[in-house]
Order: sequence, then C-alpha cells, then structure tokens
Amino acid sequence: MAIKYEGRAVGIDLGTTYSCVAVWLENHNRVEIIYNDQGNKTTPSFVAFTDDQRLIGDAAKNQAATNPENTVFDAKRLIGRKFSDSVVQKDMMLWPFKVIAGVNDKPVIVVKYKGQEKHFCVEEISSMVLTKMREIAETYLMSPVTNAVVTVPAHFNDSQRKATIDAAIAYGFDKRSDCDGKRNILVFDLGGGTFDVSILTIKGDVFEVKATGGNTHLGGEDFDNRMVSYFVEEFRKKNKVDISGNQKSLRRLRIACERAKRTLSFALVTTVEVDSLFQGIDFCSLITRAKFEEINMDLFNECTKTVESCLSDSKICMSDIDDIVLVGGSSRIPKYQPDEAVAYGAAIQAAILSKGFKNVPNLVLQDVTPLSLGIAVGDHVMSVVIPRNTTVPVRKTKEFKTADDYDIGVVLISVYEGERARAQDNNLLGSFKLSIRRGAPRGTPLEVCFSINENGILTVSAKEISTGNTNQITINNEKERLSTFEINKMIADAEKYHMEDKKFLKKATVMNDLDYCVYKVKNALKKKDVNLNLSRKEREKINNAITVTTSLLDKNNNKQQKIDVVEDHLKELEILLEKLVVNTGIENKPKSFF
Repeated sequence: MAIKYEGRAVGIDLGTTYSCVAVWLENHNRVEIIYNDQGNKTTPSFVAFTDDQRLIGDAAKNQAATNPENTVFDAKRLIGRKFSDSVVQKDMMLWPFKVIAGVNDKPVIVVKYKGQEKHFCVEEISSMVLTKMREIAETYLMSPVTNAVVTVPAHFNDSQRKATIDAAIAYGFDKRSDCDGKRNILVFDLGGGTFDVSILTIKGDVFEVKATGGNTHLGGEDFDNRMVSYFVEEFRKKNKVDISGNQKSLRRLRIACERAKRTLSFALVTTVEVDSLFQGIDFCSLITRAKFEEINMDLFNECTKTVESCLSDSKICMSDIDDIVLVGGSSRIPKYQPDEAVAYGAAIQAAILSKGFKNVPNLVLQDVTPLSLGIAVGDHVMSVVIPRNTTVPVRKTKEFKTADDYDIGVVLISVYEGERARAQDNNLLGSFKLSIRRGAPRGTPLEVCFSINENGILTVSAKEISTGNTNQITINNEKERLSTFEINKMIADAEKYHMEDKKFLKKATVMNDLDYCVYKVKNALKKKDVNLNLSRKEREKINNAITVTTSLLDKNNNKQQKIDVVEDHLKELEILLEKLVVNTGIENKPKSFF
C-alpha cells in the first residue's frame, strides 16, 4: 500500500532503454524503488503515437512490433548530437522511426499522431518519459511531485561522479566493518545505451573520485544491433531477400534478438525464432554464446580499453583494486560476470586462485530475487511479500488477519515463489503451521516475516501478535528452489497469462469483499440495538441476502459465477449494511486474509 508523503522530492534515472523512479522513505531510513502500474521497477523509455492516443512506457513497447514507425526509443542517444553526426546517421539505419534535420542541424523525430504528421525534438520525447515517471511517483505518494533529481548523460562529469558515489553508497561500502583503511573501488556500469567506468578511493566517510571514463554510445542496444545485422545477413543468404528496409520485420527481429541475448546470459545456446518474418517466410536460427561474443568482440575490447585507460589515469594498479562493482543490466552478460571481471587484473586472479593470501580483493555483484516470494491468502490468492528483483540480503514483514474463526487453533502458512496471481500456479516452496489461541476470532492479526541472507537462504516466520506464538521454515537454494530454466519459464507464463490472472485477482478480491461484508452484517445483527430497530420484513430481507451470498461463496458454486453478478450482489449487500451498521464499531476491512 502506498504511504502519503508531503513535499518529498524523487530521484529519476532517465535511462536510454529503461527509466526508474525512487523516493527516500524517511520513516524507514532507506530508498524505495517505486513500481509502475505493471508491477515493474523499471519502465521502458518508449513513447508511441497512434491514431487516437499517446502511449508511454510498457504500453508503448508492447505495441512496438505492430506500430514501429511511430514508436520512439533510444531518444537519449540523440541528446547533444547534430543530425549530421556520423553516429546519428549510423543509428538511423537501425531505427524504424523517421529522423530529419531541424533548425541548427538538430535531430527532429517525425511520427504520425491522430492522423497528422508531428515533429518532436529529442528533449520533448525525454520530457514525456519524465512525465510518466512523475505520474508513477505521484500515484505511489498520493501527492503532487514538483521536485526531482534527474540523472544526466555520463559526459556531464560532475553529475557522473556524484552518481558514482551514490552507487557506491548503495552497495553498502560506507557501512563496511573492514573499511578502517583506504579502499579502492572500480565501478563498471554498462547500461542499455551508455558505458561508464569510475575509480574511487574510500577512506572512512571520504569518497574521492580518482578517474572516470566511458562511452555515451555503448550499451545493450549496441549488442542487439549487432545481432540484428548478423541475422539480417543470414536471412538474406538463406532466402535471397533483404529485409533491412522493412521496419516492421526489423522490429520483430530485434525483439527476438533481445530475448536471445538475455537467454545467453545463462545458456550456452539459444534459438532466434520469428514466425512469418517477411513475405510469409518463417525464420529460425541458432546462436551460441561464443558466436554472440564473436560478433561483439570489438565492443567488449573497447570496454576493456576504457578500464585500462581509467586505471592509467588514476595511477592505480589493477592489483590494488579492492572491489569491483558491476552495475547496469548489460553487466549480466557472462563476458562481464565476476569471473570474467577478475581477468582484468592478473594479480587479482592469482591472489584468488592462490592460498594463504590475506585481504584478497572482493568482487561485488548485487544479487536479486529472481521471482516474487509470498504466501497464499484468502481464496488461493498469491500475496507477495518480497517482489521479484529485490536486492538481497533483505528482510520484509507484512501483517495479515485471519479470515475465519479458528476453533482448532492452527493456521497453515504456505510459501510460494512466482509471478502468477493464483497461488497454486506458482512454485510451492514449503508449508508450516502456526499455533494460535483456540477460538481466535476472525480478524486475529498475524505477522509474517520473509528474510533472505547473503547466501540466498530464505527463512519465513509467522507470529500471532497478541500471544507471541511463532513458528518458521527455512528454504535453501538447492532443494525446493527452481532452476534458471524454470524461473524463466515462470516469468514467460506470467506474461502469457496476464489477462487471465487479472480476471482471477479481480474476482478473488470481490469474493473476499463479499465474504467480509456478510461477516459484518452478521456481527451487526448480534447487537441488540440494531435488532430492536429492525422490522420482521427487514430481518427476512437480510436473512435472504445472507443465504444467497452464502450460496455464491460456496467453493463449488463460485467458479461458475460471473464477476458482474457477484459485483451486483455485493453492491446490494453493502447498501443493506450501510443501513444496518451505524455506530456499531466494526473495524474496516483488513488488507489480506488467511
């Protein structure tokens, strides 16, 4: 649930491919990354124009394949460049949207919007994405946002240095217990469109930037472009057809290449497959991780040269680097995973492989939860406690309330991982029972805590708040958790069945509201002052409504009920309740039930 904050400024990372917004939670002394309306921490930096509306973010990216000429992305790559710039001319060959020369040779993007040709400068497109990020923040904060700190391209050195210091703090280097002496940190930031390397020296609370370097035009998009060009040529050779001028085909191929690139981060080989890519011709081809690295080798070498140049400028040897921080989505490419990053310095590699060395430099790669973690509540609804991609180690607590009277004094807690709305569609990690006092009434508060340590060990505990009764379960990585292949399949399934899950969640919410409404009506009828003021006809009407509701709530019947029928009945029952419950002291509906 969102918490209202007055006058809070937000931080926005306006990225080349994805953007992100965060706010400082003063009450919790931490930064909260704000989820968008799709439940994602990052929002695509895409803007699309159709015959009747403008789309920004996920909605824009999702329709890019069917509307490529009017879907704008990579706008950040045009900032500060002239139309005649060779880099711009090269990029234009890969973009499906049209770019022309404007006043003073500034790039201007041309699209068709509401049946008319429209011209936008790069800053306008970026401001649209910023507006979307502000709206995401305002929805969460429930108040207007007028102040923000926005990240800028890496060539603004002062801002780059400040952002690098903030990144180092976010990784916890200011809290290390072994930082009494001086430590040298190398930050390797490879994002969707930019690449930055910074070397810092940390001593106590003092952060000193020794050197920075990078490329404002190198990132994940460039790896995608290489793959697209490779497969365009393969398609030409196989079918004697050139698709380089067909923007719709290129966009569909790009989406498949991006998916393959991600797959190659954990697999040695994958398939790029596009049905009816061009003129009804299906395309299917294998690509290995080795081939991916081969067609991008000059880009990888450029990254290596930048690191070496940065080290030279800082006058610090690689063997003196204490920590390497890999930042940005493209740093997940195996070529830059920790084992490969160690190879930048032979001294570090030797120290790690040898025994008996003290203070061997550490490699730091921030780990995250691959799938959301939560418990089953109500009518088998998945209630997420730790969202997918949350940084670990992490500890989160959530309060629930029981949905029934527990005469037996035991509540079953079932722990799941996955992205589906229905709990049983996710992976069951384990279950345990929590003893609560016998006869505990409906609405008894329980506290559930999820904790993941730095080794990925998950501990789930539950406590009855009034008595302090507790129990817990520990789940390790080796046994119950899913493999990388299974994780990716679950994420794909969640996307595939998104609408089905949305309908299930909506119906489950309405059924839960209906169940609670009956509970409140029954409670109200127990009050003498309410009963005395009811006529016989009114009592019969209420009892009939309860009977019908009970039938609707029956597990064997509710699967057949349409959502609009349930909603109509809920409205009727709420009207009855409103007439009944006046100063009865019944509490508001809790967030979640077991």
